[in-house]
Amino acid sequence: MLSVLALTSVVLLGIASQSTALVVYTNWEKHALVGSDVRLSCSFFSWQWTSPDVSFTWQYRQDGAKDSISIFHYAGGEAYPANKGPFQNRLEFVGNPSRRDGSILIKDLDFGDNGTFTCDAKNPPDIAGHPSTVRLLVFEKVPVQAGVITGSIIGVVLGLLILVVAIYYLMRFLVARRVFSLSMSKHGKKGKGKEGSQQKQASAVTDPAKLKAAASEKKKQESRREKK
Repeated sequence: MLSVLALTSVVLLGIASQSTALVVYTNWEKHALVGSDVRLSCSFFSWQWTSPDVSFTWQYRQDGAKDSISIFHYAGGEAYPANKGPFQNRLEFVGNPSRRDGSILIKDLDFGDNGTFTCDAKNPPDIAGHPSTVRLLVFEKVPVQAGVITGSIIGVVLGLLILVVAIYYLMRFLVARRVFSLSMSKHGKKGKGKEGSQQKQASAVTDPAKLKAAASEKKKQESRREKK
């Protein structure tokens, strides 16, 4: 009996812990340009309905620093940005708590803003959860992403492949045309040779002087035969 009660207690505790679990989500990393504005998104998942007492807290740890500082807090329907520190007058709340959105906007970025931002959310009775962090990298020029580089390499390779195939078929066409031209040239020379011999024979038959000489030669041959 005691074992059954213990098992029941464990199950109930597991269900209760699941029902009060809260998960916070942010980006892994954000890139931005010097002088621009950047939106740092923060949302959460909860098994409970969105509470009117929902709250968000943002903290910031600059690169090279050991401790974090609080830069923003939202609670009771009011936003409380820090009135001092690195983001004084540069931080704005752009979230929508009713949609579980606790995003902030940081304006006029500088290289000194590089660091890690941590967002924590509470949705009573869901108050047990782990904060989520996002790393901000500020550049003079936004670096090219790995996907863009990979796409460019693939495009260059495909372009070279298409060029090689085009050159191959062009060479085949030029060789075939050259062979055809040589073949036609040989046939043309043979035809001209036959026409020349036929013209010589025709001119010999139609020339009167040649005909007269042939007849005289024939008579001489006949007279020689009669003398014999």
